[in-house]
Amino acid sequence: MAAELHVELVAADRSVWSGEATLVVARTTSGDIGVMPGHQPLLGVLESGPVTIRTSDGGTVVVAVHGGFISFADDKLSLLAEIAELADEIDVERAERALERAKSDADDAAERRADVRIRAVAVR
Repeated sequence: MAAELHVELVAADRSVWSGEATLVVARTTSGDIGVMPGHQPLLGVLESGPVTIRTSDGGTVVVAVHGGFISFADDKLSLLAEIAELADEIDVERAERALERAKSDADDAAERRADVRIRAVAVR
């Protein structure tokens, strides 16, 4: 059996994903980080961006994350997000319309959120 880490990804309003994984890639304020079983303990601040989870059964879960924290110790990874959406739940056309609206309104924060949603779907 391959080495695994237990992942809990929660948003302020719900549990988004929980399970076993072999690799999780996320964007932090220090840059992109990949966490595998046996990684050194860490605590960091999540930046908006796609989080990619390689599940133990060989699948991939992609989540659009907008801010939060990442913590890892004893092969347990916790991602506590302000907002998180599974890529499978994202309506691409709606995200594209939101991106265009944000650009025309010069709303940088809304533009970043829409862009992250579109990138998460593209990674999926």
